[in-house]
Amino acid sequence: QVQLVESGGGLVQPGGSLRLSCATSGIIFSIYTMGWYRQAPGKQRELVARIFSGGSTTYADSVKGRFTISRDNAKSTVYLQMNSLKPEDTATYYCNAEKVVRPTSEYWGQGTQVTVSS
Repeated sequence: QVQLVESGGGLVQPGGSLRLSCATSGIIFSIYTMGWYRQAPGKQRELVARIFSGGSTTYADSVKGRFTISRDNAKSTVYLQMNSLKPEDTATYYCNAEKVVRPTSEYWGQGTQVTVSS
């Protein structure tokens, strides 16, 4: 059974930091592209950051220079370090695992809430 379990969300003041974690099980973690998405109320889910199996990364323009995605293949865990948080970063953050090599597969976590407010 595949599981993606996010943690680390919470309430933080503007300018603060949070570190999200997504612990996975049931997949060969090292071959998956891992991503963090977010969805704010009334908005579509959007890609925040992605890290490929080889370690290269991509970021949404809105978080470049503030967020850092990383992975620990030994722990089957992906992280999202979020610094200089803004109120507009408030959303539910979801972990995603995607295998693009056939047979393809994709899995989602249950989400963790991040609220940036004073």
